[in-house]
Amino acid sequence: MQQQTTPTSPQPVAEEMPVGITPLPAAQLEVEEPEVVKPIVAKVQTADDGTPRVSAFSLSSIRMKRELQETHKAILRHSEELPKQAFSETDMRLLWNKFAQRLSDSGQKIMATYMQINDPVLDANGYTIKLELPNEGSKVDFDSNKMELVGYLRGKLHNHDITVEVHVNEATSSRHAFTPEEKYEKLRAMNPALDSLRKMFDLDI
Repeated sequence: MQQQTTPTSPQPVAEEMPVGITPLPAAQLEVEEPEVVKPIVAKVQTADDGTPRVSAFSLSSIRMKRELQETHKAILRHSEELPKQAFSETDMRLLWNKFAQRLSDSGQKIMATYMQINDPVLDANGYTIKLELPNEGSKVDFDSNKMELVGYLRGKLHNHDITVEVHVNEATSSRHAFTPEEKYEKLRAMNPALDSLRKMFDLDI
């Protein structure tokens, strides 16, 4: 009797490596990570004054330019609607001296002194007020603190075109120390009743 033989599964055949090639260990294999592509962010160019610079070739730029033009027109219309009443030099000087006195009472002696060194003069254009100061230092100091004065004059005289220009004239330095007559005239301009009181009590200047 012949013995039955059970079929055996074929043994896996090892793959033969090409001659001369040595496989690298798995630990030494380097896998390159996929490069992440960052989205490109467009830089907004700005002008010297910080406003965005608009391209003339895009629809959004055309719309932005129109909006800027409308805003500019609105500002001009608002400026034209502000009061621009005429006023006299006398009225201006009265308010000028009142404001100087208010500064003096509040402790702002230096600015009050600048305002009283010389009488302000109204220019022929009707809204520019000119003041002479003795040196460049006083001019710089006055200019840096004059906005409250300008706002006061614009409101009281109902003219928003008013500006105050300072000019240096070294000859005015001799007028820094006021004479009693000058002091009295300035006080009388601020309070006309002072003259009546002086006459009533027979007071000397």
